[in-house]
Amino acid sequence: MKVLVADDSGVMRKIILRSLAACGVFDTAEAADGAQGWEVFQEDTFDLVLTDWNMPEMSGLEFLVKIRESGSDVPVIMVTTEGERERVIEAIQAGVTDYLCKPFEQHELQEKLDKYVAV
Repeated sequence: MKVLVADDSGVMRKIILRSLAACGVFDTAEAADGAQGWEVFQEDTFDLVLTDWNMPEMSGLEFLVKIRESGSDVPVIMVTTEGERERVIEAIQAGVTDYLCKPFEQHELQEKLDKYVAV
């Protein structure tokens, strides 16, 4: 399984990558924002995308829209502190698969992996 992690925080990317490794996922790619995430996404095939919501250049929501407009149905999970109802609805309408709220626990990530992709 290959996972793309897009987050403008290098520390958060490391935390997510460490959590993925603890779940047995070692085939990963990183992006520092949605624009870079979109470039990386187009260059490879991914089984899952984990993206932050608030990023410079291109937000996680804009990144999600690009992925869906490309015809891809890859599971996209927003890893975010954003929980406001309007934003959640906006993301659902854009085709988000699920959410992980920061800070998340290891078992929460594992549950999402089990639910959406085969490790």
